[in-house]
Amino acid sequence: MIGIYMFIAALILLLVGFPVAFAFGSAAVITAYFTPDVGLDVFTLLPYRIYGIMQNFTLIAVPLFIFMGLILERSKIAESLLVNVGKLFGDIRGGLAISTVVVGAVLAASTGIVGASVVMMSIISLPIMVNHGYSKSLSSGTIAASGTLGQIIPPSIVLIILGDVMSISVGDLFRAALGPSLLLVGLYILYILIYAYLNPKSAPAIISDEPRNITVKKAIKSIIPPALLIILVLGSIFTGVATPTESAAFGAVGAVLLSIVNRVFSYHQLIDSALETVKLTAMIFMILIGATAFSLVFNEVGGSDMVLEFFTQDIADGWIFVGIAMLAIFLLGFFVDFLEICFIVIPILTPIVTTFGIDPLWFAILVAMNLQASFLTPPFGFALFYLKGASNNLVTTADIYKGVIPFILLQVVALGIIVLFPQIVRWFV
Repeated sequence: MIGIYMFIAALILLLVGFPVAFAFGSAAVITAYFTPDVGLDVFTLLPYRIYGIMQNFTLIAVPLFIFMGLILERSKIAESLLVNVGKLFGDIRGGLAISTVVVGAVLAASTGIVGASVVMMSIISLPIMVNHGYSKSLSSGTIAASGTLGQIIPPSIVLIILGDVMSISVGDLFRAALGPSLLLVGLYILYILIYAYLNPKSAPAIISDEPRNITVKKAIKSIIPPALLIILVLGSIFTGVATPTESAAFGAVGAVLLSIVNRVFSYHQLIDSALETVKLTAMIFMILIGATAFSLVFNEVGGSDMVLEFFTQDIADGWIFVGIAMLAIFLLGFFVDFLEICFIVIPILTPIVTTFGIDPLWFAILVAMNLQASFLTPPFGFALFYLKGASNNLVTTADIYKGVIPFILLQVVALGIIVLFPQIVRWFV
């Protein structure tokens, strides 16, 4: 029961406004202090665990992919892609929304930064969609959902962290995510087409005065730079030429070279991106250190043994375990960031996955899909905050909440399809 009290204490600290890393670290310190069998001496092991994190080669990919995404965002390559692909699909019903999904997928495969994608599409696409008579709820829902595709489409930081936490090859995890990613993008586009067919006035076609061949040329020209980067990064991983960390370094250099080729490179931009990378990386690793302290005490008070015994002896059914685990992660996503779920919850569930003989790749993809939904679920979905902050009051909070509900349901449908047809995960592995 002490382990349960630890979780409750951490959640209370989060709700009263404690920073995430310190909330879990503080819960660990308080629990250790008031548990005589554990005591504060347990933290003498913490430096060794932190040193192990520092030596982790896989996690080096995290700041490199963040840097790559920030360079692409600031070099206007992504902005050009958004504008030109929007014109390409604009002349069909729901075309602007479909272009947002397509661009969201391309940005996810080339940047993987959720906040940057949502903000960029909110600034560029949202005014265009609203001004052309698109439903505000459809517009905001499409932008929020498309911006979060970076959570599941490689190279995703979530997949890198899951691979490290679950001791799975990140390259295999990237390949396993391709099938579910295509499924999710397809469901989004199918929903938009059906919505536009049933509500033509809420998602009208936009007729452009520009000749079609010029529109196509501009779209192809804007797609080529990020496509080259995707081939450079993911191609090197899938062909075995480079590890994910090495390919992340290729991607970072490639993003800088693309900005130079496009004549948008500046020294100030480089320094700004580097500083922002340091800030985001420091935040992630501070959360990891707090989570490590929490896990250390949680294991000492027998929390992991209790969870393992509950599922393997009291429940003794792998499918029930998967159902409870997915439900718990989905509900936690309403209140807790994906990083805490990865660093706190997944290490507890991983031994149970092994005990039941569940395919760890399949389970990791289910978790990643579930964590993506956490970015959309009210009231604390980060994509909703990014969208509202960047929307310039074009849409209300009610519009955003109403718009994301169908996409959350689509993610649940995608999750169900992967549960029923697990071979989807193995399509590209």
